[in-house]
Amino acid sequence: MAPSNTSTEDGGSTPDRPPGPDGVSTNLPDTSSGPGVHPVDELLPPMRLFSTGLQHVAAMYAGVVAPPLIVGAGVGLSPAELALLISASLFTAGLATLLQTLGIWKIGARLPFVNGVSFAGVAPMIAIAKEHGPKDALPVIFGAVIVAGLLCFLAAPYFCKLIRFFPPVVQGTVITLIGVSLLPVAVNWARGGAPGAPGYGSTRAIGLAATTLVAVVLCNRLLRGFWQQLSLLIGLAIGTLLAFPLGLADFGAVQDAKVFALPSPFHFGAPMFDAAAIISLCIVMVVSMTESTADMLALGRIVDREADEPVLAAGLRADGLATALSPVFNGFAASAFAQNIGLVALTKIRSRFVVAAGGGILILLGLFPVLGSVVSLVPQPVLGGAGIVLFGTVAASGIRTLAEAGMESSSNTILVSVSLGVGIIPIAAPTFYDAFPEAVRTLMHSGISAGCVMAVLLNLLFHHVGVARRSPTDGSTGATVPTATPS
Repeated sequence: MAPSNTSTEDGGSTPDRPPGPDGVSTNLPDTSSGPGVHPVDELLPPMRLFSTGLQHVAAMYAGVVAPPLIVGAGVGLSPAELALLISASLFTAGLATLLQTLGIWKIGARLPFVNGVSFAGVAPMIAIAKEHGPKDALPVIFGAVIVAGLLCFLAAPYFCKLIRFFPPVVQGTVITLIGVSLLPVAVNWARGGAPGAPGYGSTRAIGLAATTLVAVVLCNRLLRGFWQQLSLLIGLAIGTLLAFPLGLADFGAVQDAKVFALPSPFHFGAPMFDAAAIISLCIVMVVSMTESTADMLALGRIVDREADEPVLAAGLRADGLATALSPVFNGFAASAFAQNIGLVALTKIRSRFVVAAGGGILILLGLFPVLGSVVSLVPQPVLGGAGIVLFGTVAASGIRTLAEAGMESSSNTILVSVSLGVGIIPIAAPTFYDAFPEAVRTLMHSGISAGCVMAVLLNLLFHHVGVARRSPTDGSTGATVPTATPS
């Protein structure tokens, strides 16, 4: 990745825009499409913004509503309260995405970076609910989330310095793991979403997922220009239309949804602060910061704009601020959504304003639950078919980065092989770490964070510890700091 020059669609080379006086790239909106505008800062026409932003919402919708569904059921909320919790999660995900893409001051990566409800905190939040009972569960959870968000915000300028331990070989390993870790999610969606659900694992569900996958691939192959960029949305529409005669789509959610609902601050009670709950969710926040750092590095490579220390710090500050404010509107911790990185790579639309439009749509879905219910018409098998393309694209981007990292080095080969192996353990055997302490389980249950930590440690071992005593010809030097590589 060469931050000083980027290729435009007409094949020309254009310089990146200079950073602002505070050291963070300003990336101010520019409605022109002239040669001086980086694709990340390109402002597309309104209809293209809406349609491509809607694609991002479709790709992330299931991931946003799943955590509140699980936590709400664990707390024992009524259907009406559960609907409120889901709307709150959509609303706060939209606010977090706008903060991340548009930015204020030194807050926000100003990349096409989607934020949503972090799934990493689901298990600890369920444990908190069991300990404190239905009445106090959500206030205690929200209090812990606020503290965890403040921790992230304050730690951002220090945490981002870890970038020197993320050379291309580590970045490529983590990006590959992001894609590989998400693929089982797509496979589960393809089977119907949840074991025990009607039709789960049936030939109808899997056939619908396969049809959606074929539709996305064919649209990407046969269409051109703007329509090719909408291949995912077209595939989702085709799959959803086919789902109705198969009995795999239901209008019930639309009929029962409210038309409009304003978020009610602290609807479930004022936040309560419990030490054990705070420690638990602060650990989750550190894991989320690790994953967000990896996601920003991956996205920076895909859009050809380096995610350097100031960008990482700004992005983590946005995560922290959004997380700390989210409980005010009855939402949970906000973090990066890796599946949308795959969408950026697939469509090659790098504009951050497209993702900002998606953030605006999420806010509308939160304010108008009936709109959210329309989006939820997309069946899980349809999402599964499209997810295979999205998540596989992320893995392919990681493999490309590894190819640029110099895999002829034996130390790099060991680093990649061991890190991938450790990262795949929780994917292949989800109960592998169940006997370990809770802090270890929280970290290692995520294949992304487990593989990332292992890759960083092995990079330290091979490329930092004792590096001064090594011969410069042994291939071990020169890989300690991320370097610019052609995309």
